[in-house]
Order: sequence, then C-alpha cells, then structure tokens
Amino acid sequence: MVALYSGTVALLNLLFRIINVAYPPVERYLYFGSSSVSLPVATLIVVFPLFLFLANILQKSYAADPSRKEYAVRRWLIYITLFVAGIVLTGDLVTLVYFFLDGRELTAGFLLKVLSVFVVTGSIFGYYLDDLRGRLTGGRRNVWRIIAAVLVVSSIVAGFGVIGTPRNQRLMRYDEQKIADLQSVQGQITQYWQQKGALPGNLDELRDPLSYFSIPVDPQSGESYVYRKTGAQSFELCANFNLDSRGYQSKPGYAGSYYYGDLNNKNWAYKKGQYCLQRMIDPERHPVAPKPVR
Repeated sequence: MVALYSGTVALLNLLFRIINVAYPPVERYLYFGSSSVSLPVATLIVVFPLFLFLANILQKSYAADPSRKEYAVRRWLIYITLFVAGIVLTGDLVTLVYFFLDGRELTAGFLLKVLSVFVVTGSIFGYYLDDLRGRLTGGRRNVWRIIAAVLVVSSIVAGFGVIGTPRNQRLMRYDEQKIADLQSVQGQITQYWQQKGALPGNLDELRDPLSYFSIPVDPQSGESYVYRKTGAQSFELCANFNLDSRGYQSKPGYAGSYYYGDLNNKNWAYKKGQYCLQRMIDPERHPVAPKPVR
C-alpha cells in the first residue's frame, strides 16, 4: 500500500509537470527545473516494479492460503484505499463542474490534469473494487497490470522527453551555475559603479581583500568568464553555454531549458555556444554614492 500511494503521488506529480510544460500555466512567475520532473520519474522507476513484485508475492501467498485474503487489516486497507480514491474522484469531478459553472476558462492543460486524476484514481478504484468483490481472476489481473504498465511507462517516457538524458541534465546544471555566477559578477559590477562612478576595466578590479567575494570561473572549463566594457555605462558578460535557455527555445519543453522569474523578462535568456549578455547601467536606478565631506 505504501508503494501504491507513493507511486500514485509520483505519477500524478509527473503528469501535472509534463502538462505544465506542454501547456504552460498563465501565472506570471514560473520555475521549470529538471529536479521537478526527475524526482517523480526516479520514484516511479523504483516504486512501480517494487509494487508489482510485492503484489505478486502477496498473490502467491493468497493462492497458497486463501484465508489470508480475509485478514481484517487487509480488508481495512482496501476499504481505506477505495474511500480515498472515491473522495479524489468526486473532488476531481466537482472541480471540473465548478470551473464550468463559475465561467472560468477550461484550458487544455486544466482538462488534461482533470483527466489524469480521473484515469489514475479511477484505475485504482476499479482494481481494488474488483479485488474486494472477488472478481480478480488471473486474466483480469493481467489486464489491470497491462493498463498500469502502459500508463506508468508512457509517463516515464514523456518525463524523459521533458528532462532529456542524464548527460543533458549535467549540461543544464553547468548552464545554471554559469548564470548564477554571471548574476553575482553583475551585482559586484553594479556595486563598483555606485562606489566609484565608473565601470571596472576588467574583472580583476573587483578584487577586494576585505570582501568575501571571489571572482568565479566557468565550472565546466575552469576558464574565466569574459567581461568587456563597451561604453561609459555599458558592458557585456559572456559565457559558453551548452543549451538554449527557455527564452530562446522554439519548442515548449525543450530538454535542458530552464527559466526563472518573470516570463516576460528575458534578461537572462541565452543561446547555445559563446553568448554575451548586454548590460547598461541606469544612473537613476543605481546612483553613485556621494563622496564623504572631509
């Protein structure tokens, strides 16, 4: 039962996240990272075979001693599972009807999520209802196994389609770290401007023995990031990226893409390869600190 519940949660979690990639929600802020999909995929890969293995052992024990099927704890667990599944099914349908009556937009993503909950929970309800009524013959049990296997395997395949291969995951992690490093460097450059009223000529000028800041390097190649002063108030930061960020992807759910923050803000979007982010200091937003009067 523990394997069943954890596998069900992971499956629905995975399906919802896949739907969110295919049909992005309307919310202004969104974070899509690989870990949000990797965890339910990993859970299903481990838990689903474990569930089938344990269910097979239990079935053999029931065949050897049919009286075990009448154990009170087993029947109570089945009743609880049916109750929970029934509550979820009812809530799923109530939510659908409520959205319709309330005049809310029934988007494709919302309808797919409702359908996902209905199919997954309905399958569990149907299986254990058959079990409780003694209708689970060998052939019928195999049909339920095939249904479960198709649903889980297809979801895992779709999950890999979203997160990409393990190699793509490593490349994406490198890109995420590079963006974090460039954000840190940009913050130091802005602080340098506010203190001195000019941009640094190179990154070495940001070094300060009294500061905890250390100039980061590319975690993948070990090389320094490229900084170029392009004007009195403008500069660019460059890095060699492995994948396109979501801001430049042409296909929703492109493996390895990620985006954080305002969906309409592409300040940190980048392309694969050597890419430079153009920056301009706004003196009104980042005024130079007045010099102390002596």
